[in-house]
Amino acid sequence: MNICMLKDKIQNGAYDERLRALYTADDTALQMQKDRYIKAIEEFEKLYPDTYDIAIFSAPGRTEVGGNHTDHQHGRVLAAAVNLDVIAVAAKTEGTIVSIKSEGFDADVVDVSVLEPQEAEATHSPALVRGVARGMVNDGYKVGGLVAYTTSNVLKGSGLSSSAAFEVLVGTLFSYLYNDGKVDAVKIAQIGQYAENVFFGKPSGLMDQTASSVGSFITIDFKDPTNPVVEKVPFDFAKSGYRLCIVNTGGNHADLTPDYAAVPAEMKAAAKVFGKEVLREVDSCEFMKNLAKVREAVGDRAVLRAIHFFADNDRVVNEVSALNAGDFERFKELIIESGNSSYRYLQNVYSSRNPQEQGISLALAVSEQVLKGKGAWRVHGGGFAGTIQAFVPADLTDAYVTAMEAIFGVGSCYLLSIRSEGGIMSLPY
Repeated sequence: MNICMLKDKIQNGAYDERLRALYTADDTALQMQKDRYIKAIEEFEKLYPDTYDIAIFSAPGRTEVGGNHTDHQHGRVLAAAVNLDVIAVAAKTEGTIVSIKSEGFDADVVDVSVLEPQEAEATHSPALVRGVARGMVNDGYKVGGLVAYTTSNVLKGSGLSSSAAFEVLVGTLFSYLYNDGKVDAVKIAQIGQYAENVFFGKPSGLMDQTASSVGSFITIDFKDPTNPVVEKVPFDFAKSGYRLCIVNTGGNHADLTPDYAAVPAEMKAAAKVFGKEVLREVDSCEFMKNLAKVREAVGDRAVLRAIHFFADNDRVVNEVSALNAGDFERFKELIIESGNSSYRYLQNVYSSRNPQEQGISLALAVSEQVLKGKGAWRVHGGGFAGTIQAFVPADLTDAYVTAMEAIFGVGSCYLLSIRSEGGIMSLPY
């Protein structure tokens, strides 16, 4: 659509209902999104003044809801897209040059006629652009030149996966601009994971990209990681009477690599006792019958972490069943059970090498005081430092935010909603 026409339509309210639905927006939030979209268009126009026909694309952040540290053992997860996203004002161009300017950063300029990993790009965003392009071509899709300006409100360091949202956004651009929007959402997620693993140089599972690309609540079964089973869970969170809160407790992530690495390593070591690669391949009853043998081989913590895996892997099935039945009370009970299992058995709420820093433990303790009998709370994501997740009744939201921000600072508690759509062309609509 013509730049001026799209700006006018946004300003005059033509897309208000679309934006309300996409962002679960009240009047204030709606105006913020309209201002955000218009500003992004104006920034695009400054960068590319000769481009007139544009569209706006969006890919959301995600939250892990169930299955804590289960995906790397080929287990099940429950995740959801949230109403924070990265948007791109973009246009198709002639040739093979992709230029993406993200707010606050230099433009990423990539020639997609060259689709081999570039050593100098490793761990930088151009590698993701090139990797997504290569993944598209590998699967028989078209790619080509485009220009884009992006801006994101997916909070970095919050466990909401801003990198996965960017990968999904790039895949969505190629899908709509070169393939009539026909690239399947799960395929875009798989391509994003490929780009991150092979081109960017970071090993990752598929949960983050899939939740961002598909949208809504989704459950993923990684029993066959090359062909994960993805199902959308049709639960309308907006009607639940609850808010999703992500609390950033701070903490230093710099020295936590050994803690994160030890979780899958110890789980795999426990599986190896039975001649298997991952715990999903081990029969849980057989495991429990041989606890003494496993304990002697790999130690107590690995045994406890395996016990967590088996329980949380099954718990995902029950969480999905509760949502499908509209039983939010049972769902909350399961969330608390999962959190307790992570705390006691997985042991990822603080680093044993730095027991004086226990922000997550403190946030969970205060959450229990405020929400007990009414809400639910658990560690969010990888753990050890960073964020917790809480489901908070609407009438307790102010009290909960006040309690959290009194400890962790103003702005530490993010009130979110579950977004029903994943990677999309958001406007025109």
